[in-house]
Amino acid sequence: MREGHGNVIYRSDYQEPAFWIDSVDLCFDLDPQKTRVLNRMKVRRNPNVPPQALRLDGEELNLARVMVNGQGISFKIDGNALVLENVPSGTEAFDLEIFTTCSPAKNTSLSGIYTSNDSFFTQCEAEGFRRITYFLDRPDVMASYTVLIRADKRKYPVLLSNGNLVEQGELDDGRHFARWVDPFRKPSYLFALVAGQLVAREQRITSRAGNDHLLQVYVRPGDLDKTEHAMNSLMASVAWDEARFGLSLDLERFMIVATSDFNMGAMENKGLNIFNTKYVLASQATATDTDFNNIESVVGHEYFHNWTGNRITCRDWFQLSLKEGLTVFRDQEFSMDLAGEASARAVKRIEDVRVLRTAQFPEDAGPMAHPVRPDQYLEINNFYTVTIYEKGAEVVRMMQTLVGRDGFRKGMDLYFQRHDGSAVTCDDFAQAIADANPDSKLAQLLPQFKRWYSQAGTPRVKATASFDADAGIYSLTLTQSCPATPGQAEKEPFVIPVGLGLLSADGSELTQGMHVMTQASETLTFPGLQGAPVPSILRGFSAPVVLEFDYTDRQLLTLLAHDTDPFNRWEAGQRLALNRALAFIAQDGLNPSDIRLDAPYIEAIRTVLRHPTLDAAFKELALTLPAESYIGEQLDVVDPQRIHAVREAMREQIAQQLRADWEWAFETHKENGAYSPDSVSSGRRALAGMALSQLCLASRASSDPVWPGKALQRFKDASNMTDRFNALAALVTSGHELAAPALQRFHAMFKDEALVLDKWFALQAGAPDRGGHVLPIVRQLMSHPDFSIRNPNRARSVIFSYCSANPGGFHRADAAGYVFWADKVIELDSINPQVAARLARALDRWKKLAEPQRSAAREAIARVAAKPDLSNDVREVVTRALSD
Repeated sequence: MREGHGNVIYRSDYQEPAFWIDSVDLCFDLDPQKTRVLNRMKVRRNPNVPPQALRLDGEELNLARVMVNGQGISFKIDGNALVLENVPSGTEAFDLEIFTTCSPAKNTSLSGIYTSNDSFFTQCEAEGFRRITYFLDRPDVMASYTVLIRADKRKYPVLLSNGNLVEQGELDDGRHFARWVDPFRKPSYLFALVAGQLVAREQRITSRAGNDHLLQVYVRPGDLDKTEHAMNSLMASVAWDEARFGLSLDLERFMIVATSDFNMGAMENKGLNIFNTKYVLASQATATDTDFNNIESVVGHEYFHNWTGNRITCRDWFQLSLKEGLTVFRDQEFSMDLAGEASARAVKRIEDVRVLRTAQFPEDAGPMAHPVRPDQYLEINNFYTVTIYEKGAEVVRMMQTLVGRDGFRKGMDLYFQRHDGSAVTCDDFAQAIADANPDSKLAQLLPQFKRWYSQAGTPRVKATASFDADAGIYSLTLTQSCPATPGQAEKEPFVIPVGLGLLSADGSELTQGMHVMTQASETLTFPGLQGAPVPSILRGFSAPVVLEFDYTDRQLLTLLAHDTDPFNRWEAGQRLALNRALAFIAQDGLNPSDIRLDAPYIEAIRTVLRHPTLDAAFKELALTLPAESYIGEQLDVVDPQRIHAVREAMREQIAQQLRADWEWAFETHKENGAYSPDSVSSGRRALAGMALSQLCLASRASSDPVWPGKALQRFKDASNMTDRFNALAALVTSGHELAAPALQRFHAMFKDEALVLDKWFALQAGAPDRGGHVLPIVRQLMSHPDFSIRNPNRARSVIFSYCSANPGGFHRADAAGYVFWADKVIELDSINPQVAARLARALDRWKKLAEPQRSAAREAIARVAAKPDLSNDVREVVTRALSD
């Protein structure tokens, strides 16, 4: 792939590499200051590409030697590329040897090879391998790897790499070695190396295929007792992939290693997954139910990549959703299957859609909008986005909807039959699913369906209805459109599966089904009805679209009370709350303290809370008001502080008017026996935590000390982190004076638990802002002895929790939040550009802000953009933010 104008890379410019690398033999002599890397490769020219020089990627390497077939060769350095013009001209393979050194201890970007807590780790996706050795660092160059690691045995007793351990032994001077061979060809981004003081939980299993495997979870000494859930999740993942898709573990062993310094959640390196500790370590004393769920999901995700990403990988980085969207879909299905009951599956679906609507929809509407398969990028690290992942998963889900669950399995079988061991495209995947189901809607509509890959933006489906009482015919007209996005003004119609149901006025279901929309406008008719029905549209969130339908309160109340589709039942409650919030926000001169919620709404949510058969987890979701950011996305001009004030006033109203009901909910759900992170128990804890938070909020208005006192006692007595943290959060978010001593006690209890301290930092930085007090707290937290901006988890816990997750506190009228943001983006960019670029996106939607925030935000972005030495990561984000 060649670079385009201004270093922008275009998908249309893709070309096969001029050379292939068949095998790689790496030898590492590890030293934090000066690691030596000897790279011996078998290289051959690609006969499909005209003869040209061999250009190898490299960054921050010290080059000591280059040899071809055992002889020295002339070379030149062109920017970051090593250029070899005199390599053999034929198509026969030749030996290329490159000797370099690098300094892992100085590598704060956490890309390539780096040190953390006196251990070595690597992160090579997307383009980190070039920081280890010179290479054709692109995903379509797949090679077999042999890796020899040598290091001081006392300092680094554990030496790991991809594949199977074939040899290990002692060396002179207290050193030792290990040799690893990966039997499967892979791209360089899947290479991994780990060395350090580590201990492992081990489990031997026998697969359905009858093969024995060793599973290992490596952590620092002292953390071994927190690895049981990760191991259980890994075993469940292995079993699920065999049962659901017939995909078996293909290595003798599978290893997970946890590190506290990691830019991402985890990485699927072949056979040696490197994880952020956040997604490995868990005990009931240190991890919440959410943490347990996230570990299960992420362990599953990375294991499932073994086939969807590793065995079949991306031809180029524009195809990133080929592996990520598909694997997110697979981990979502895994979590839903493990949840078991339909209600628990529905809760998981709702949680996934909330992420999509609060994060991906705004991305689709902002300056960084891009298709699921982008057409161009400046920095590939910026395209590890919710569009690639979550929207990509929705595209795969729609394929399954169109071919059925069994048909999707047939399509996956054909995909592996055709492409195992290859680097392919999104088109290849979609074609396999369609070809395996030739009579399906997907096969019939495939060219149009693939617009989901090429068109950016969130489609909007507008529904209008009419009822002919004399004829008994109900008509529903669906019209689709998609707003313009950067570089794409006009959009063609999408294929949109629309789950539909009709309810009678008393809530009984009249009909249900799936309509596949392909035209700009279509009208559906339903004859034989006695009265006007209530439509339940987009059931199960059957497509990633915005549904516009002018529901009346009566219709929404009917859906909330009776819809058999759990998603639309939840959605009805969200719409009722959203409509009220938007109405309050629009009332000029309305003081949020004067907000009064109407009796029908209050009674409706009381009915949900008291419902005898609804799951507690569903109740907690249904009673949570729409997020401030989601409310803001419904407005043309956004005043984040007013949105915050209105939402908080609504919360207080619900707290006060349902006080007796919250007391009932807390007392009914607070005790759950021995701790278990299962869906029923965690749902009960979630509802009890919500009730306690609401009761503390109600007490704040009445100055009643009883419930804050009970919250403090529950905080002290809790037997698990979920209950303890829920109680602490109830005190902090209600602004009660007991929060301060509780925070001090929490820190004293967990001062040696990094992940728990991340929660402590994040809770304070993300607290409701009352009178602008949060930013001073954030500044104090950044001077705390336990804070380090170099650790991504800790930076996210404070800086991101404030700038990205606390809009009411961040978007200050005095612009102090924006000044803080700019300072931190610039500071982080010099340390870790990937983390800095993620922070830079906190102001993606600045153009929607009301004045004076709008002008102040633009000034802050311009200040960052004016820095002459910005990384490509940050420059791309701020430049696109400022563009018209």
